[in-house]
Amino acid sequence: MDFWETLVRVAPYFLPVLLEGALVAVKVAFGALMLALAGGLALAILLITPLRPLRILARAYVELMRGTPALTQLFIIYFGLSDIGLSLSPLAAAIIGLGANGAAYLAEVFRAGIGAIQRGQTEAALSLGLPPTDVMRFVVLPQAVRIMLPPLCNYAVQLLKDTTLASSVAAPEIMFRARNLVMETYLSMQVYILVACIYLALSIPLSHIAARLQLRAQGGAR
Repeated sequence: MDFWETLVRVAPYFLPVLLEGALVAVKVAFGALMLALAGGLALAILLITPLRPLRILARAYVELMRGTPALTQLFIIYFGLSDIGLSLSPLAAAIIGLGANGAAYLAEVFRAGIGAIQRGQTEAALSLGLPPTDVMRFVVLPQAVRIMLPPLCNYAVQLLKDTTLASSVAAPEIMFRARNLVMETYLSMQVYILVACIYLALSIPLSHIAARLQLRAQGGAR
């Protein structure tokens, strides 16, 4: 039996297992994205704060997370924290690890977007009596989102593919299940082709949605 015949024969048995892993990957990606967005915005605000100690702490965090591999960070969160009595489930460790790593990258995206807004608008809003938090929420961020949307969308697509790292801490996502199938059947090429097809089926629609959002944001900017 040749390669393609084997693939067609085993696909109905492998796909349900892999799709269960794909669902876990989507959950990890969504959770990590929410954490990265919140953490990135908080870090960006600290990076532009007039309080120098907070700026230094935020910069140190960004440099540390961007300067070390995400896989190493996952190992520290999952295996290292358990050594000091703080045990996390594989799913929680994957979400926290990828989210904490993504926050460092998105911090620069948020900072650049906020910095691109003319300072005169902020000064005008403050002169009208708006508190700084409202100026950020209602004046700066709505305009900065149009600038930040393309890199944020690209990050979301990349994050979905980066969930493969979660298998390193035994999170039962698609690559974890794929490796188990390979060890059971030795049909590595067939399994990984199915994995690639699933990732394409997930990432291509997401890329199209991201492109439409970018076009809509650009249209709104006009």
